[in-house]
Amino acid sequence: MSTNRFNHFDLQLTEPSFGSSLTDLIIELDYLRKKPLAGTTHPKVFFQLKHLFHTLESVGSARIEGNNTTIAEYIETKLEEKRSLPLGIMEIRNIEEAMTFIDENIKQHPINRIFVSELHRMVVEGLVPPPDGEGDHTPGVYRTKNVTIATSTHKPHEAVTVDEYMDELFSFINANDSPKYDLLKAAIAHHRFVWVHPFGNGNGRTVRLFTYAMLVKLGFNVDVGRILNPTAVFCSNRDEYYRHLAAADTGTEEGMLEWCEYVLKGLKEEIEKIDRLLDYTFLKKEILLPALTHSTERKYITELEGKVLKRVVEKQVIQAGDVKDIFEGKLNAEVSRQLRKLIERKMLVPEQEGTRKYIIRFDNNYLLRSVIKMLGDKGFLPVKD
Repeated sequence: MSTNRFNHFDLQLTEPSFGSSLTDLIIELDYLRKKPLAGTTHPKVFFQLKHLFHTLESVGSARIEGNNTTIAEYIETKLEEKRSLPLGIMEIRNIEEAMTFIDENIKQHPINRIFVSELHRMVVEGLVPPPDGEGDHTPGVYRTKNVTIATSTHKPHEAVTVDEYMDELFSFINANDSPKYDLLKAAIAHHRFVWVHPFGNGNGRTVRLFTYAMLVKLGFNVDVGRILNPTAVFCSNRDEYYRHLAAADTGTEEGMLEWCEYVLKGLKEEIEKIDRLLDYTFLKKEILLPALTHSTERKYITELEGKVLKRVVEKQVIQAGDVKDIFEGKLNAEVSRQLRKLIERKMLVPEQEGTRKYIIRFDNNYLLRSVIKMLGDKGFLPVKD
């Protein structure tokens, strides 16, 4: 006999005590939100890292729902473009495209039913509906049937009330409350979305995108600035994620405060960790140079390519004259030809269109394997293979 039950409680802000660790977290995160982003890593290099973390978040979000695709398997599909993709790969690619959609549209559009429905439609696009797949029979449309959540004793309310509860949720997140409540609202809204379970399938993937959108809207991501990785909070320990959701399902103030502290603590740890990549000395020494050594040893690149790319990493921006000594006895035209080869292999990219100054590129070539390995060795990945 199922023990699932519906437990209604009002959607409202919770008030942590002034001396609590949750209040400390709110203050510290608010400082990080307002702190000017400054670092020594070139914006184009940092943007590549941001794109890479979107990929890793997408893998993590799918993995928490049972997708068994490894990071390595997904990266290989990006390096070798194929027309026909396995459904597990399509699921991850959908999430990645939805994150790009958020970045491109969140500043201009409110988080409302239209926005969330589009996220859900993108999440399930092209996937087979249950029970055989991870799609949905009605992409972007609220469920019309009652459902249960396999990982929870909470039973979502009847389908006829989904509209009402979701309208309440959108009013809650868009209410003109004091900014001091912003982070609490993001955490509470994540739980409430899962609690409502508005779609027939794909709610977990959609709610993590919904939360990412809320945090970006709150100012945790400006242009190519801070990398935000909320999925790491939820998927690094799947059981812990569900345990804290269950605490919030009780509807008690204690349970909701516990949930909020879990979310904000994880978010703070992720932001502080990933912001280290703004320090180019750290990025160069701990990630990029070891990645080049690894790539050379695995013969992803040649010894000569490795020497040139190490010079690029050391200087961050180079021109032909900076690497001429590597091509001893060669004419300037030959040096330029060798650099063009690296551009064609997507290992160098002009710093600006039309210039002859170059930075390293690792987001779409075999260097990516080694960069991901080094990020994993240093604890930056949201999931591990």
